[in-house]
Amino acid sequence: MDTMRDRFAPVVTHLLDEDPRVAVVVAEIGKAALAGAMRRHPHRVINVGIREQLLVGAAAGLALTGMRPVVHTFASFLVERPFEQVKLDLGHQNAGAVLVSAGASFDWPAGGHTHMAPGDVALLDTLDGWTVQVPGHPDEAEALLRHAVAAGDDKVYVRLSESANRRGHRVDGRGLRTVREGHAGVVVAVGPMLDAVLAATEGLDVTVLYATTVRPFDAAALRHAAQAAGTDVVLVEPYLAGTSTAAVSEALVDVPHRVLGLGVGRRELRKYGTVDEHVAAHGLDAASLRERIGAFVAVPARA
Repeated sequence: MDTMRDRFAPVVTHLLDEDPRVAVVVAEIGKAALAGAMRRHPHRVINVGIREQLLVGAAAGLALTGMRPVVHTFASFLVERPFEQVKLDLGHQNAGAVLVSAGASFDWPAGGHTHMAPGDVALLDTLDGWTVQVPGHPDEAEALLRHAVAAGDDKVYVRLSESANRRGHRVDGRGLRTVREGHAGVVVAVGPMLDAVLAATEGLDVTVLYATTVRPFDAAALRHAAQAAGTDVVLVEPYLAGTSTAAVSEALVDVPHRVLGLGVGRRELRKYGTVDEHVAAHGLDAASLRERIGAFVAVPARA
């Protein structure tokens, strides 16, 4: 199966062909996959070199001229390093763009901490007006990317990952999807965490909701699920643990509730190892999730 990032270059190349407003801005990373698009659209595929602040600033300038810029590099170089430009050049100037990241939280452990970004979504949460998409399958990544580019002049972050679920779901850029229904708690699985959550909750009497759009958070769908399943809520996110707990608490502010946020821990793992080793170390494998979810909701397995 191809990866989410494998889909990126073909999809944006088609979008460049179809829509004269679309422009793509990269900072060395990813330029090889866009070689054909560069030849066909030399004025709308821009490589700024290893200058991540300029990457975002150039995109903002394009947006202010009426273009729809798509900006791509590793998450740590797209959200963290040029955060001031994300805040001011895009946010303060109300300039729309589609930021498409790679690397996720720890997709390339050999690259070290400089190429890891588990705090990217939490950082964007400090800003107003961002839509955040976290696909869990290459088909979903393609659909959400197309949706993001077509979304007027909105500010959209699409978080690509090497990890993926076995199959994709139909996504429209909105809301939570009910995957399994139960009566003793709600588990929200974000993007590529769905397969592990389904394995972890097999036989447990809980509702499983699937999220590929995490901002804005679908409070209405969570409230609806909680009416039948109760207000014990577990969030399983492929980035910093607890990133969305405030969104859950806000959704359930008028009812007693408990929230457990599972995800990537704050402790830096300095022996970089493999992706699977990072997953296990952060307790995001199915066996660890089952233990932690089962202890929190305290439900017996179904007969």
